[in-house]
Amino acid sequence: MSVLPDLHLHYMQACQDLSQPENPFVARVLQEADKNDEISTKGIILKLAGNNHLVPVPRVTDDDLGVLVSVLDQAAFVTGLDLAYNLLTDVGAKTIATFLQENSTLQYLNLMFNDIGTSGAELIAEALHSNQSLVHLRMTGNKIGNQGGMFFASMLKINSTLEKLDLGDCDVGLQCLIATAIALTENKSLKAINLNRPLLSSQQEETTVHIARMLKTNSSLVELHLGKHGMKNFGVERLCEALYGNSSLRYLDLSCNNITGDGVKFLGELLKKNRALRILDLSANRIEDVGTIYLSEALATRNMTLQALSIVSNNITGKGLLVLADALQANTTLSHVYIWGNKFDRSTCVAFWELIEMGRLQLGCTDVVPYEVDGEIHLAELSHGLGKHRYWSPRSAAVEPGAANASLEIVPVSGY
Repeated sequence: MSVLPDLHLHYMQACQDLSQPENPFVARVLQEADKNDEISTKGIILKLAGNNHLVPVPRVTDDDLGVLVSVLDQAAFVTGLDLAYNLLTDVGAKTIATFLQENSTLQYLNLMFNDIGTSGAELIAEALHSNQSLVHLRMTGNKIGNQGGMFFASMLKINSTLEKLDLGDCDVGLQCLIATAIALTENKSLKAINLNRPLLSSQQEETTVHIARMLKTNSSLVELHLGKHGMKNFGVERLCEALYGNSSLRYLDLSCNNITGDGVKFLGELLKKNRALRILDLSANRIEDVGTIYLSEALATRNMTLQALSIVSNNITGKGLLVLADALQANTTLSHVYIWGNKFDRSTCVAFWELIEMGRLQLGCTDVVPYEVDGEIHLAELSHGLGKHRYWSPRSAAVEPGAANASLEIVPVSGY
């Protein structure tokens, strides 16, 4: 049974009982939570992230966490816990694991960029063998290594509740990626996974081949991040072959790879027939003009379902960007387009100024804004993009979740 919303009082009492000094940051967040009138009906996410840009905060330690979870044991109205950018280690991971085994209401847990290692990952993954409430877990930036990732891969064979798993920047390796791909051929609950920036010593793209095989049979995965995989045209071709028969994947992130125009030719052909993809991220590759033309041809004539495209920093000149601008005139579905970091000439600036001026492209849905100097149009950068809120989230609730955000909420994976 849940206690009444009086978290701060219970926290002060727990600190006394455990002879642990109060963390003023934790105390303040709990005080704010107690003032929330809807806490007992709608639940609440406790935002204890240590990267507050406005007010420096004392980051949460393992000892602080021990006190906090003793308070939350009887607080069923706490449905989310954001502990990103703190000082939690494997000791804190053990506390979290015990909490997950006993708690039946927590749906969202953000542990990104703490100091959790392999042993901590093992404890958390094992806790998720039995936990039936957690829907979204972020482990981003914890150096759990290949072995730590293997524990999560094994967990995916057992857990049937988790919908979002973020293992980006976790130093996972080849074995972990292959094991994860194999697990996802059977797992029917996971809808989004981030596998960005693994540590791969091989250049043979074995991991991409296994992931492609998984996509041929998986019918539940909606969002897939494969950034910084060293992927080349061979890997893209394997993925495209698999996606001809896949009708579930909506968001494909291939950013920061080694894809050239020849590889994008396969994506262009895929877009002519695939009606499932809504978001395609090709940022920081080498698709150049030829790749942009392949994409633009598909978008102008055959594909009317893609909603977001990022080709940031791809060495594209005015030739390719003008073809894309023309495609946007013919295609009315593609609403989010990101092009910064390429080579803008005068014609490119005018073309995108016209798209924005006529309302075809909204400023909240692109990363460029036109301005005029001495009668000439130029483009400046806007801080928008598909990864805008991937590593941080604004404390203000006024930010629209669909505006230039990581997934545009095309398919609601969960409430978080």
